Amino acid sequence: MSKQQATDMIALYIEAEKDVLAGKSVSINGKMMSTEDLEQIRKGRIEWQRTLSMYTRPRGTTLARFN
Repeated sequence: MSKQQATDMIALYIEAEKDVLAGKSVSINGKMMSTEDLEQIRKGRIEWQRTLSMYTRPRGTTLARFN
């Protein structure tokens, strides 16, 4: 999974949230979702945001200097 793929999936889930909140049904990975599935859509978005954070999280240890 690349950083761009994670970003694209987050955008897909955000669009799905908007559509469901507007009363529309959406399809994610072949599954039709509606208002009843809003919590599942949000969980999916949060999971992708966690995946993306792995790419943006600093690696290694950094030290702060206080003068």
